[in-house]
Amino acid sequence: MMKRFYENVAVEQVSAEAGDEGFAILLDGRPVKTPQRNPFVLPTIALAEAISEEWEQQQADIDPATMPLTALAQGALDQVVHERERIISRIAAFADSDMLYYRADQTQQALIDHQAGAWDPLLDWAQHRYDVSFNLIYGIKYAAQPEQTLARLTAVVEAQADFTVAAMLSLVGLTGSLIATLGLVEQTHDTAALWPLVNLEELWQEQQWGADELAVQMRGIKQAEFEAAADFLKRART
Repeated sequence: MMKRFYENVAVEQVSAEAGDEGFAILLDGRPVKTPQRNPFVLPTIALAEAISEEWEQQQADIDPATMPLTALAQGALDQVVHERERIISRIAAFADSDMLYYRADQTQQALIDHQAGAWDPLLDWAQHRYDVSFNLIYGIKYAAQPEQTLARLTAVVEAQADFTVAAMLSLVGLTGSLIATLGLVEQTHDTAALWPLVNLEELWQEQQWGADELAVQMRGIKQAEFEAAADFLKRART
């Protein structure tokens, strides 16, 4: 952590004539730069105001852990803009390995039924929305998804703007699910509905055997990151 070196935080609209169009964060009148010294220009006023608040709330020391929106914006500007193809490939890979495809083995029928009741409506939505199909896998093994499914879901990821891609990279990593992430992108599902779904097996085990304090604590940390990425996604498109 470094010491806070500024007094005042402000948001300034940047015109296309001045460079990248959007909204800049000013610290004592000077624009913030990304870690790679790129212009820190945000696409919407909603995102700029939220990031401005993160900078405003810093105390004597600047703590990056309390600035998740800033970190995601830096990732969009330093990584996605310059390594877009590689990052899209990382996200699209979940089209072939989405956690929602993988069900318990046949000896755990109660869990299979629970998974089907919770996950199948989300997969049904994706099937109708993108005209795709899925192969469900029972037990610990791998089965490839249809080529048409992979191609169409990859195209959906490729069509997203850079800031959306940055949010999606975080979301698929936290959830293991491209389908759940697309529910947030399409604004058909919210975090309150999706978080229990992507933690279904862990929550199921807790119901059967009781909770592990460390596991609950770690899940809470991941949930905060998940909600921050979803908030970033929403603000970047508003």
